[in-house]
Amino acid sequence: MTARDTLLIAHGSLHPALRRELAARGLRLRESRRWQDADRSEPQRILGAYTWFYEGLRHPLTILGMRRWARRNRIPLFVWNQDAPHYLNRAAWRLDLLDRFRLYDIYATHTLVDARHFADSTMYLANAADTTRYHLCGRTLESLREDSGYDYEVSFFGAMDGSRYKEMQARQEFFAALADQLKARGIRFLFREAAGMSVEQQVALIQASRINLNFGASCDFGSPIASGLPERCYGIPACGGFLLCDRRSHARDDFNPGVDWAEFDGLDDCVKQIEHWLGHFAAARELAERCHATVMARHTYAQRAATLHRALLDWHAGRRGALQ
Repeated sequence: MTARDTLLIAHGSLHPALRRELAARGLRLRESRRWQDADRSEPQRILGAYTWFYEGLRHPLTILGMRRWARRNRIPLFVWNQDAPHYLNRAAWRLDLLDRFRLYDIYATHTLVDARHFADSTMYLANAADTTRYHLCGRTLESLREDSGYDYEVSFFGAMDGSRYKEMQARQEFFAALADQLKARGIRFLFREAAGMSVEQQVALIQASRINLNFGASCDFGSPIASGLPERCYGIPACGGFLLCDRRSHARDDFNPGVDWAEFDGLDDCVKQIEHWLGHFAAARELAERCHATVMARHTYAQRAATLHRALLDWHAGRRGALQ
């Protein structure tokens, strides 16, 4: 029997780190900007065909043709959605139609709060740490235990221009209010836009901050609950940083709150948690090191590639539905 060792990657957008790790597993990636240009030779070797989730909204007839070819050749058509449940302002009726017609065979998503599934097989595939970029960078976890080695007590970098992007308004307002609270308490902090920051600068700020915050994500806009975890929730721990995150439903799928995960619920609790962890630095570092270990063991793109690879193999073996 011919081994299925090839993936078709059409319409781009598959995360570069995931592409790299899939290739590292021995899979051959045939990439094309358009489905019409895809190399569809030797279909018996093709494990799966990937397309950008939004291509089904922009060009449904193209995806319909892609699906017909894939099903004739018993190849799953799969997508990975990192934007749910906000979907970057796409019209709800278009999303409902895409869900109704189920053009995809496997729908991988970073959150399961949306009732739409878009495929008969749905799997939770969270974001992860790209450990080729976000890592200890020559530091050691032991060196980060040194209490005097920090420039800031609290920091955050990311998009928060609510005047330009409505999905960032809640984040902008939160950090403005938090800044007032921290100033009143004499707590050193830095909140800044990530635009223009190199990866090296980001890692340096993470490691120069006793507490690194996360609040909100653009994909949360319009959602009644914060659910999926942004990449920073894995990247910060990968760098050895202590992460204090807003409460998100999927945190309990990926971490164990109180053991390797610290979170807050609203502004007042955020201030309370900041004061607690600043006053218990050794305990904060112990939790940060447990979080680092969890990320490195379970939440890198190498693990995500392994999960996706296994799901595609399971599809061919007839194990479909709610995939893990």
